[in-house]
Amino acid sequence: MTAKKTEASDTSSSPSPTPPSERNVSLDALRGFALLGILVINVQTFSMPFEALSNPTLYGGFEGSDYFSWLFAHVFFQGSFITLFTVMFGGGIILFTESKKARKESVLKLYYRRNFWLLVIGLAHAYLLWYGDILVMYALCAFWVVSVRDWEPSKQAQLGLVLVSFPAVLYILLGPGTSPGFWNVPQEALQSQVETYQGGWLRQMDHRVETAFSQHTNTFFVQGFWRISGLMIFGMAAFKRGLLTNERDAGEYARLFAAGILTGVPLVLAGVWYMSSNGWSADVALWWRPFNYVGSILVGFGYVGGLMLYLKNHVRSLVTRALAAVGRTAFSNYLLQTVIATTIFYGHGFELFGTVSRTEQMGFVVLIWAIQVPLSVLWLRRYRFGPIEWLWRTLTYGERQPMRVGSE
Repeated sequence: MTAKKTEASDTSSSPSPTPPSERNVSLDALRGFALLGILVINVQTFSMPFEALSNPTLYGGFEGSDYFSWLFAHVFFQGSFITLFTVMFGGGIILFTESKKARKESVLKLYYRRNFWLLVIGLAHAYLLWYGDILVMYALCAFWVVSVRDWEPSKQAQLGLVLVSFPAVLYILLGPGTSPGFWNVPQEALQSQVETYQGGWLRQMDHRVETAFSQHTNTFFVQGFWRISGLMIFGMAAFKRGLLTNERDAGEYARLFAAGILTGVPLVLAGVWYMSSNGWSADVALWWRPFNYVGSILVGFGYVGGLMLYLKNHVRSLVTRALAAVGRTAFSNYLLQTVIATTIFYGHGFELFGTVSRTEQMGFVVLIWAIQVPLSVLWLRRYRFGPIEWLWRTLTYGERQPMRVGSE
């Protein structure tokens, strides 16, 4: 039975979250897969100057194993896992609103309250802990994309395509000769950033607040709004088509996997070749962006097909159960990644910011995974939700939610 059908069978009039017993394993596993993959890219901004994520030649080593570590992350992770996570968020909008409608609950009242608290938590995360937060942009986009939830999937997909295409077209139109400000950053500024994050929490505030604000204004209006809104709406369409709940046949998922990987990966690699052949010049930096921007979206959808294929025959496997546990606690795990990583790299912790190579970053990713995966499995043996999921639900429904497994 699919999640949509199961939730529709609940006619309780009391507003409440979806019981754990009624969750869709495929949705949770896909969300967990996305959450873990995001860390491969986020670890770069946790451990070295922010600008090095856009221009990898600025900082962190770019030869030998460091180059191949960057290349692996760039081709298979950068943009693709956040694509997957955003699509899942869009599907979650349909799941939430349809379940509340089936229960004859106040759909939009609960939805907007839920989204408001997501925004509040995101703002606290961004300005107090880590400027790379994505929750604020998600919340801002989610306030309006819910308005197209009842559209036909084909129309949703068309609108999603238009929105997602805008930044890529913008980068192409700007063309060569436009040198973005994040490209040629003086080494003095980079070193100052290193010293800032090797310092205490209060010392970090000036850079964190300034960078977070830039993310929520300039970056949001140029790219974030369009990409996130478009991918959320794609996620709505994909959920309605049963693509995210493993309701399509294996052949369709195989074709999606092949199309996404065989078109997306070469496109991202072409971008790397293009920049390398131009000496990583600032003059062509904006023309480089569409390669990964478009390619990563294709790779992300390829991952949907690949994981759904795996789940067709391994829905009860240890890997699936582990991914689903991470997915069920994705909100908590997203914030936990920040807590662990900033403790490792920032000055209020072990002060490793700016001292870790790209290759070593991958080791820290595996370390954090090794903490999060078993912790998620063990936590859900005792509790119904992750701690942040529980807080979010309690705030959304205006009453304390049962936490322990078996509690009512």
